[in-house]
Amino acid sequence: MSTVDVHQLSAELLDRAARGSAHRAASTLPHPVDGLRQTLIALLGGAELGEHESPGPASLLVLRGRVRLLAGDQTVELGAHEFTPIPDRRHSLHADEDSVVLLSVAIPEQAPLAD
Repeated sequence: MSTVDVHQLSAELLDRAARGSAHRAASTLPHPVDGLRQTLIALLGGAELGEHESPGPASLLVLRGRVRLLAGDQTVELGAHEFTPIPDRRHSLHADEDSVVLLSVAIPEQAPLAD
Protein backbone atom coordinates (compact mmCIF):
# COMPACT_ATOMS: atom_id res chain seq x y z
CA MET A 1 0.00 0.00 0.00
CA SER A 2 1.39 3.39 -0.93
CA THR A 3 0.52 6.78 0.52
CA VAL A 4 0.34 10.16 -1.14
CA ASP A 5 1.00 13.45 0.64
CA VAL A 6 -1.87 15.40 -0.91
CA HIS A 7 -0.63 18.71 0.50
CA GLN A 8 2.82 18.26 -1.08
CA LEU A 9 1.38 17.01 -4.38
CA SER A 10 -1.00 20.00 -4.47
CA ALA A 11 1.95 22.40 -4.14
CA GLU A 12 3.85 20.57 -6.89
CA LEU A 13 0.83 20.68 -9.21
CA LEU A 14 0.27 24.40 -8.61
CA ASP A 15 3.93 25.00 -9.42
CA ARG A 16 3.63 22.93 -12.60
CA ALA A 17 0.43 24.81 -13.53
CA ALA A 18 2.26 28.13 -13.10
CA ARG A 19 4.91 27.02 -15.58
CA GLY A 20 2.47 25.64 -18.19
CA SER A 21 0.54 27.54 -20.84
CA ALA A 22 -2.82 25.97 -19.86
CA HIS A 23 -2.38 27.11 -16.22
CA ARG A 24 -3.48 23.73 -14.93
CA ALA A 25 -1.89 20.41 -13.99
CA ALA A 26 -3.20 17.07 -12.79
CA SER A 27 -2.11 13.77 -11.32
CA THR A 28 -4.19 10.59 -11.12
CA LEU A 29 -3.76 8.97 -7.72
CA PRO A 30 -2.88 5.29 -7.40
CA HIS A 31 -5.96 3.36 -6.34
CA PRO A 32 -6.36 -0.35 -5.70
CA VAL A 33 -10.11 -0.39 -6.39
CA ASP A 34 -11.16 -1.18 -9.95
CA GLY A 35 -13.72 1.26 -11.25
CA LEU A 36 -12.63 4.29 -9.19
CA ARG A 37 -10.37 7.01 -10.58
CA GLN A 38 -9.28 9.90 -8.38
CA THR A 39 -7.39 12.83 -9.85
CA LEU A 40 -5.88 15.82 -8.11
CA ILE A 41 -6.24 18.89 -10.35
CA ALA A 42 -4.56 22.26 -9.82
CA LEU A 43 -5.92 25.31 -11.63
CA LEU A 44 -4.53 28.81 -11.43
CA GLY A 45 -7.03 31.61 -10.92
CA GLY A 46 -8.82 32.26 -14.23
CA ALA A 47 -8.00 28.81 -15.66
CA GLU A 48 -10.72 26.39 -16.65
CA LEU A 49 -11.51 22.89 -17.77
CA GLY A 50 -13.70 23.51 -20.81
CA GLU A 51 -17.09 21.90 -21.27
CA HIS A 52 -16.90 18.11 -21.34
CA GLU A 53 -18.79 14.89 -20.52
CA SER A 54 -18.01 12.74 -17.51
CA PRO A 55 -17.04 9.10 -18.15
CA GLY A 56 -19.20 8.06 -15.17
CA PRO A 57 -20.77 9.26 -11.92
CA ALA A 58 -18.42 11.82 -10.37
CA SER A 59 -17.88 14.14 -7.45
CA LEU A 60 -15.67 17.11 -6.72
CA LEU A 61 -14.00 18.08 -3.43
CA VAL A 62 -12.25 21.45 -3.24
CA LEU A 63 -9.07 21.18 -1.20
CA ARG A 64 -7.87 24.74 -1.76
CA GLY A 65 -9.23 27.90 -3.42
CA ARG A 66 -12.57 28.70 -5.02
CA VAL A 67 -14.12 27.18 -8.16
CA ARG A 68 -17.36 27.29 -10.12
CA LEU A 69 -18.90 24.17 -11.64
CA LEU A 70 -21.15 25.07 -14.58
CA ALA A 71 -23.66 22.63 -16.07
CA GLY A 72 -26.16 24.15 -18.46
CA ASP A 73 -27.83 27.06 -16.66
CA GLN A 74 -26.80 25.72 -13.23
CA THR A 75 -23.74 27.09 -11.41
CA VAL A 76 -22.35 25.70 -8.16
CA GLU A 77 -19.76 27.81 -6.34
CA LEU A 78 -17.42 25.87 -4.08
CA GLY A 79 -14.71 26.86 -1.62
CA ALA A 80 -12.11 24.89 0.30
CA HIS A 81 -13.46 21.76 1.98
CA GLU A 82 -16.74 21.83 0.03
CA PHE A 83 -18.02 18.82 -1.91
CA THR A 84 -20.58 18.34 -4.66
CA PRO A 85 -21.69 15.59 -7.00
CA ILE A 86 -21.10 16.49 -10.64
CA PRO A 87 -24.27 16.61 -12.74
CA ASP A 88 -24.61 13.87 -15.36
CA ARG A 89 -24.47 16.29 -18.30
CA ARG A 90 -21.91 18.46 -20.06
CA HIS A 91 -20.14 20.72 -17.60
CA SER A 92 -17.08 22.91 -17.12
CA LEU A 93 -14.96 23.97 -14.16
CA HIS A 94 -13.59 27.49 -13.63
CA ALA A 95 -11.07 28.55 -10.97
CA ASP A 96 -11.84 31.91 -9.38
CA GLU A 97 -8.48 31.77 -7.57
CA ASP A 98 -5.57 29.34 -7.44
CA SER A 99 -7.30 26.07 -6.57
CA VAL A 100 -6.77 22.36 -6.07
CA VAL A 101 -9.65 19.89 -6.38
CA LEU A 102 -10.02 16.14 -5.98
CA LEU A 103 -12.09 14.66 -8.78
CA SER A 104 -13.49 11.18 -8.10
CA VAL A 105 -15.06 9.25 -10.98
CA ALA A 106 -16.75 5.86 -10.94
CA ILE A 107 -15.68 4.26 -14.21
CA PRO A 108 -18.27 1.77 -15.47
CA GLU A 109 -17.01 -1.72 -16.24
CA GLN A 110 -16.43 -2.21 -19.91
CA ALA A 111 -17.82 -5.29 -21.60
CA PRO A 112 -15.12 -7.58 -22.99
CA LEU A 113 -14.46 -7.19 -26.70
CA ALA A 114 -16.18 -9.77 -28.88
CA ASP A 115 -13.94 -12.08 -30.88
